[in-house]
Amino acid sequence: MNNFEFYCPTRVLFGKGQIAKLSELVDKSKKILMTYGGGSIKKNGVYEQVKNALQGYNLIEFGGIEPNPKYETLMKAVDIVKKEGIDFILSVGGGSTLDGTKFIALASKYDGDDAYDAIMIRGEHPSSAVEFADVITLPATGSEMNNGGVISRLSTNEKLAFHNPLCFPKFSIIDPQVTFSLPVRQTINGIVDTFVHTMEFNCTYDVNSPLQDIWAMGILRTLIQEAPKVLANPEDYEARANIFWCATCGLNYWISVGVPQDWSTHMIGHELTAFYGIDHGQSLAIILPRLLKNQKLNKSAKLAKIAKEVFNIEEKDPLKASDIAIDKIEEFFNSIGMKTKLSDYGIDAKEAAEKIRDRFASRNVAFGERGLITADVAYDVVLKA
Repeated sequence: MNNFEFYCPTRVLFGKGQIAKLSELVDKSKKILMTYGGGSIKKNGVYEQVKNALQGYNLIEFGGIEPNPKYETLMKAVDIVKKEGIDFILSVGGGSTLDGTKFIALASKYDGDDAYDAIMIRGEHPSSAVEFADVITLPATGSEMNNGGVISRLSTNEKLAFHNPLCFPKFSIIDPQVTFSLPVRQTINGIVDTFVHTMEFNCTYDVNSPLQDIWAMGILRTLIQEAPKVLANPEDYEARANIFWCATCGLNYWISVGVPQDWSTHMIGHELTAFYGIDHGQSLAIILPRLLKNQKLNKSAKLAKIAKEVFNIEEKDPLKASDIAIDKIEEFFNSIGMKTKLSDYGIDAKEAAEKIRDRFASRNVAFGERGLITADVAYDVVLKA
């Protein structure tokens, strides 16, 4: 196992009725900005629960944060934070709202001309951030228990990730009941996102980390077990709870400590979303099987273990086992209603491959646990998608 340092100060309140505890968690002296997305929280009752819990608080609202949060939108919230003297931000919604809130919290303490360039490109860390927390309503990104986020910028047609030690939520409230009314598409996207997060941490190469392997494969098995239950009965509380906790643990970095990480599927997927506007989960489902095929030789030991431990495949040849595991992963995605080809979305593979190759080449980047996913390799992956 490799050396590691782990830190996560986020307090998690999980289960039924936890939103009502907001009044115990936020000091009444705070001036709060409540951030949210397109209004689904007003339809599913979450908005009313939050407002009831925060009666008597000095509360300003900022809605309209997009599913892929846009820098241009977030800077409008930054202006409000600075103008109104906001000292606490409460994100109410999915991972995109929370990712956007993290950026708002940082950018509100940045005094330069271009917060996106500073935070997203140069990786600058302001000395402080506005305190924030969340009521998370969508199991997918794991943003509720980590310090990262993903932001898009319209003017440059980019979608980039950032991490910052100031970006851990003070607390996260997770009530699986609020997911009962999620559209099927969002439920499926979240399951795929969680599955691929887990693969990015685990499907690399072995460094003798059996506990992390067991944790990761437990997440994969649980997703495969619980996904059909949720899709058959959206109000199955236990299945919803298990899916949500998988999403949180899939990216709270417990399974990542001391092990190499990949993230090339996400980096390619982000470009598909930036160029074509497809959902994040959709982009991952398209790329992961092709990426695994491309890197089968390098990942065969872990893929063979996944074949055995996740899909109960007894095959001694690691390359044959790898092929079976990859096919089983794509079959799982398809079984829950997730399409896995660019053509399913009317996207020309050659055009997409060329765009992504050019983007990666211009940045001079290479991804993957061994840095093998160059611009040319990404071209080959996307071309076969």
